Amino acid sequence: MARSTPTAASGSGPLEVLAIFTRLGLTSFGGPVAHLGYFHDEFVTRRRWLSAEEYADLVALCQFLPGPASSQVGIGIGVRRAGVWGAAAAWLGFTLPSAALLIAFALGLDAFGDLEGAGSLRGLKIVAVAVVAHALWGMATKLTPDRARITLAVAAAAAALLWPTGPGQVVTIAVGGLIGWRLFAGTPPRAIAAATRPLGRWVGAVLLSVFVAALLVLPAVREATASPEVALIDAFYRSGSLVFGGGHVVLPLLQAEVVTPGWVDAGTFTAGYGAAQAVPGPLFTFAAYLGATMRPGLAGIGWGLLALVAVFVPSFLLVLGVLPYWDRLRSLASVRSALHGVNAAVVGILLAALYDPVWTSAILLPVDLALALAAFVALAFWRVPAWGVVLATALAGAAVASIGGFA
Repeated sequence: MARSTPTAASGSGPLEVLAIFTRLGLTSFGGPVAHLGYFHDEFVTRRRWLSAEEYADLVALCQFLPGPASSQVGIGIGVRRAGVWGAAAAWLGFTLPSAALLIAFALGLDAFGDLEGAGSLRGLKIVAVAVVAHALWGMATKLTPDRARITLAVAAAAAALLWPTGPGQVVTIAVGGLIGWRLFAGTPPRAIAAATRPLGRWVGAVLLSVFVAALLVLPAVREATASPEVALIDAFYRSGSLVFGGGHVVLPLLQAEVVTPGWVDAGTFTAGYGAAQAVPGPLFTFAAYLGATMRPGLAGIGWGLLALVAVFVPSFLLVLGVLPYWDRLRSLASVRSALHGVNAAVVGILLAALYDPVWTSAILLPVDLALALAAFVALAFWRVPAWGVVLATALAGAAVASIGGFA
């Protein structure tokens, strides 16, 4: 029987969750795959809030759901640790730092200069390689312990590289589940402790119903009221509801919602996307920037926050709605068999992502590889906290740039 996950009753509460996720929100550079690496290091390796298997199950679930997978994993960790308030605390801590920076950028407070050419930004891209590699190593050790699952992980990596889209990932994970169901038939069922189910199934059903109802009703309310606020909520709620793969995949939807009707011009959209690459936390906070550009002055802050909430509400409804059923399903023998394959496929997808886009965008010169290896050693063997490695590598990147090492 697997170890049960600690909950708020074991001494943790929303304030602790908020503090930890705020630190992650300030230091988690590198995109959604790197975020999963930071979470693994923090909550599986260091704090042991979840086992590697429980974490992989949660990642697999969030890969199946539309929306930003890394933020949804954070919400799932928060709700398991401290209930609904823990989920809210995890989202606030992880999301608000980057949202605040992007709203400030939208208001004209872009005092960062040439972000793209900054040596510190180069260092942040490099450290993402080490973070993802460290998480991948830890997950692979536990989730692919035999030849069958190693082979399945490698095949999933190949599929992810050849079909690098959100739907491609979903299909790869689903096929991995089918193979696991056949290969590992007879896996014993696993009891799920009641403490890991902070919400009842009837609450989950209500939340899932609200998700669907809002998706159907908001367009009609928008037409009936002609309210610009309702139009904003409808546009960003739909973008957060219909995107698979998260991250960069949401950009075409957002562009269609705000550029095509003329709410934001193409140049402003592109500039904000560039800024979003240079801040920590989830890329979905780009919505806060877009909302803030739609109104002048301080009024833009309110619109930025409204857009931010609207794009993330679907994630809350889906994660909190599905988790009560997911815990029951994953305790069944047949589902446990399938999850062996699913988890191997997740390892493969992370392996593919380690190469592209993480490695290909960061490791361009021998000095890049040297910094990445140093960061990996610090994480894996010296047990330096991820935030310390991030800070040190950013400073190292700035130092190398100052002497022309990246030229």
